[in-house]
Amino acid sequence: MDKKTLSRDGTPIAYESTGQGPAVILVSGALSAGGSVAPLAVPLSDRFKVLVYDRRGRGESGDTAPYAVEREVEDLAALIGAAGGEACLYGISSGGALVLEAAASGLPVRKVAVYETPFADFSEGGAKERAVYTENLTAALAEGRRGDAVELFMRLVGMPEEMIQGARRSPMWPGMEAIAPTLAYDDTVLGDGLLPRGRLASVTVPVLAVAGGGSPGWLQEATRAVAEAAPKGSYRSLAGQTHMVDPGALAPLLAEYFAL
Repeated sequence: MDKKTLSRDGTPIAYESTGQGPAVILVSGALSAGGSVAPLAVPLSDRFKVLVYDRRGRGESGDTAPYAVEREVEDLAALIGAAGGEACLYGISSGGALVLEAAASGLPVRKVAVYETPFADFSEGGAKERAVYTENLTAALAEGRRGDAVELFMRLVGMPEEMIQGARRSPMWPGMEAIAPTLAYDDTVLGDGLLPRGRLASVTVPVLAVAGGGSPGWLQEATRAVAEAAPKGSYRSLAGQTHMVDPGALAPLLAEYFAL
């Protein structure tokens, strides 16, 4: 990240900008920094000024306690200011919940796009599972058990046990442990995990909700429900894609949507 802007509470937010045109800000999901969405910036930068940033507590950005979702919304406000005063927002997974909240908060957002925001009420027993996850995550982080916190998240998203243990032995593990405290941030962004219908009803800008045709049915249902709850919502499915969406498959859809 080659640039920084200061959020309202003084937290430095690191970002990089590529391309020219209307501004688009890409927001990552849980257990990831800006680099996870950077591949999507490459094809979009042909038509847009694309900002990729490290959310607070991750990568090269700072952090200021105590955490509140409002502080992350203020981070986006600062980035929008750095981008020229107005922007389109894209968020994947829990990052999608954040951009929806930013739009509902009245930031100068032109359009919003989200990819598979994981609201729990569309998964069998999902709300109860999320409540248990929140309790266990809070305890693990309070006791400094960052590795256990990462494992909890991996199990929540359905990663097989052998893959979790393989991840623990991988060179990437220290980096995941370093940002483990931000798992609580994403958990807070998602609230109780249920679709925030009332909040979405207050989003006045267009919302495009996209799901992968190869993703679990509940994720597709949750994504469709976002589109139905937003007054100007629309839904699209990308054939063959999963939660690990191919930037090459997603970028043309986003480019067409943001350009209109």
